[in-house]
Amino acid sequence: MIQTTKNKQGVISMKPLLTVVLTMACLSSASAMEKCCPAKPNTLSEAELKEGWRLLWDGQTDEGWRSTSRDTFPEHGWVIADGVLTVLSKKEGGGAGDIITKETFSNFILKVDFMLTAGANSGIKYFFDPKVNGGTTLEYQILCDTHKDATQGRDGNRRVASFYDVMPANNAKPALVGQWNTAMIVSKGRKVEHWLNNDKVLEFERGSEEFRTAVAASKFSKYPNWGEQPSGHILLQDHSDRVSFRNIKIKVLDK
Repeated sequence: MIQTTKNKQGVISMKPLLTVVLTMACLSSASAMEKCCPAKPNTLSEAELKEGWRLLWDGQTDEGWRSTSRDTFPEHGWVIADGVLTVLSKKEGGGAGDIITKETFSNFILKVDFMLTAGANSGIKYFFDPKVNGGTTLEYQILCDTHKDATQGRDGNRRVASFYDVMPANNAKPALVGQWNTAMIVSKGRKVEHWLNNDKVLEFERGSEEFRTAVAASKFSKYPNWGEQPSGHILLQDHSDRVSFRNIKIKVLDK
């Protein structure tokens, strides 16, 4: 039923209803735009800001990052261009080594977009401390399925999104080579989750019997209490292959 009103001259007006319709249309259009048009890379939405997210990489500079071997960012081997952070392959002049955050983290949600090239290998390591366990630590594996490492290890624990060499990811569905993926790592207390492209593919509890049994069967078995340090740096790995990153953001959680 259409509601109408009359002005003093008796002319029928549908202005109130028209205002409501236009408002609803604008809201619907804004919602559709949000769904169909992805946000600009390396930015935070108003909702993310309210939730406590912040950029771990600003998309333009090396601010907040450094080499694992020195206090500054590598002078070669890592390229920042067009809002993308890329580690170069050895053939391209890479080989500068891994980079880490200057800050350390304990309880957090980390999101990272990554793009693989054919046969590439890299990783996102967390709780990294160069003075602990020979600098080895937990790793979210980034790997193209055509890389030889994909068939090594046990039960697929070296394939993409796995807990490298310790636990496999379940039903991980990476995007095609040359397309962007989104990795997410959730660390809350001793509990950890690996996500790939909005699907949870792995969860475990550091220090649990299951965790220690898996570590004992891995290449890290020689280190007592491996992977149980309380905090550490976030690390992006240089494995001599070209891999790109963007949208690196973190939300620090309460203890």
